[in-house]
Amino acid sequence: MKLGIMQPYFFPYIGYWQLMNAVDTYVIYDDVTFIKNGWINRNRILINGEARYFNLPTVGASSYVLIKDVQLSTDRKSFEKLIKSLDSAYKKAAFYDETMPLLESIILSDYEYASGLLEFQIRSIAKHLGMNTNILLSSRDVEKNTDLRAQDKVLDICKNLHATVYYNAIGGTELYDKEIFAQNGIKLSFLATDQICYKQYKNEFVPYLSIIDVLMFNGVEETKQLLKCTDIP
Repeated sequence: MKLGIMQPYFFPYIGYWQLMNAVDTYVIYDDVTFIKNGWINRNRILINGEARYFNLPTVGASSYVLIKDVQLSTDRKSFEKLIKSLDSAYKKAAFYDETMPLLESIILSDYEYASGLLEFQIRSIAKHLGMNTNILLSSRDVEKNTDLRAQDKVLDICKNLHATVYYNAIGGTELYDKEIFAQNGIKLSFLATDQICYKQYKNEFVPYLSIIDVLMFNGVEETKQLLKCTDIP
């Protein structure tokens, strides 16, 4: 069984979805420490030809709390403002009508904690793209030894879920040791995203934006093809 584990990110870039698409089971790793200035509660979209950040409205998010314990803002106007920003940025995109209802259903969903909305987002987009990956929430669905850290904790999850192959994003090559995984009967593979370029209005292409940008300009069918643009070195 091929397994992937990643923290829940807010409308992450296509590489996140490529990893999910490449595995049989995907664990949303929500019972680890929240990372400030990371991708858990923010991402980037195209505004006036430039990459600009947008944020998931949260309360009390800090490096002292677990992701699953971060609360969402109760100010519904902040979520409506986010919808308006996305609408303004992409209302002329080719696949706006196909994509915007999906975004609205996610952003305006009723959750108290960020992890709930992020899980709903991940499941919704995976379904939108026709993925058959089995998705688990770490804090709810996965038994693990919470005293372990880093690589040892990932190995423990792999063993508990009977994984034979563990896929990680290419950025984690310094974090995990293929030999140690092999000693535990698990093959470690790293997934890299091939260079992807598509038309964004009439401006010069801006890479590594949110999956929102990919869907707005490519639609479901072309995005499904882009999910296959990967490399395993």
